[in-house]
Amino acid sequence: MRRRSFLAAGALSVPLLSTESAHAAPKLATASEQLAQDGWRKFKGRKVGVLTNPTGILQDQTHIVDSMVAHDAKPTAVFGPEHGFRGTAQAGGSEGDYADPRTGVPVYDTYQATPAKIRAMFEKAGIDTVVFDIADVGARFYTYIWSLYQAMEAAQDLDFVVLDRPNPIGGTANGPQLDPAYATFVGLKPIVQQHGMTVGELARLFKGEFDLGTRLEVVNVRNWRRNQLDTGLPWVPPSPNMPTQDTALVYPGTCLFEGTVLSEGRGTTRPFETVGAPGIDWRWAEALNALGLKGIQFRETYFSPTFNKFQGKTCGGVTLHVTDAAEFDAVQAAVAMLITAKSLYPGVFAWRPDNWIDKLSGSDRLRKMIDAQAPLAEITGAWRHELQQFRRTRLPYLRYR
Repeated sequence: MRRRSFLAAGALSVPLLSTESAHAAPKLATASEQLAQDGWRKFKGRKVGVLTNPTGILQDQTHIVDSMVAHDAKPTAVFGPEHGFRGTAQAGGSEGDYADPRTGVPVYDTYQATPAKIRAMFEKAGIDTVVFDIADVGARFYTYIWSLYQAMEAAQDLDFVVLDRPNPIGGTANGPQLDPAYATFVGLKPIVQQHGMTVGELARLFKGEFDLGTRLEVVNVRNWRRNQLDTGLPWVPPSPNMPTQDTALVYPGTCLFEGTVLSEGRGTTRPFETVGAPGIDWRWAEALNALGLKGIQFRETYFSPTFNKFQGKTCGGVTLHVTDAAEFDAVQAAVAMLITAKSLYPGVFAWRPDNWIDKLSGSDRLRKMIDAQAPLAEITGAWRHELQQFRRTRLPYLRYR
């Protein structure tokens, strides 16, 4: 075959790229990224109070408050949630009121404040618009969504703008729904344990389902799909014990261990991915892996927490490794862990004396079923109908496919 003919034949064997595959997928842009590209013109001339924390960043990792100041749209005030505006406080803490050293903007501490107290902060600051920009991790007991709810309740006569961000664990709703009798700041309203919504979608649900008269506007994320986990966005730990997206994937389940005497991994480099206590050994990982749960493997591990439960003591336990995020069920995995830990280590496992597990799981049902030695399928099936109802309830408020 002549060289020219050979090259022509070879060219015919290479499939032509379609117009669609020849171009890169549209780039994801958070709401704040879109407004920053417009120089924050939307907020110029308004007296804006920003409820945010270190996750309120742009693609170049500039914080939105710093960006607004640089574009002559300086906020009138900033409001900090749990862990604080700049994120220096540990779990259950905040930073108090102060003037931000970088920008000079006054910062108000909203953590654990009632809506009435938050309203008083809004009035003292003299704002006419509240802007919310915080990355959530998709679990009912993560307090930022309740800071959102209470701020919405406090802002009845103000404009309220949510700058939306992706849900880092996707759009699947899962787990039990909160019984209002067990409402606390780790769950104020009846939503399920893994809600599968963005903060913008939740804000719309809060307004629509819980009779909030807030003048709400949600600025959407551009080019995000509900179950898109790889967003290309920089990961900023939303709280000190949420170091990676892998942590967020397991958190809607393993946070339940806060309701037990076992360590949930605080004081280690893999909080919520590593769980255990002194007296636990290799048998726990073996029993869990024998269940054949989809999308997860359990590794026998030993650790010594630097703070929190069992500080400085050697613990045995498991580390969770998500092998398939699409199939992984964080709530199911955590319930399996609770059942097997209680069965294998009756002298080690115990609930916290204050029954905090009931506040985390949303009722006393989980605790009582585990104590009664109900099987895994029966326990996870107990909330099937309420989960289905929540999925129907949330449909009108969803904004992404």
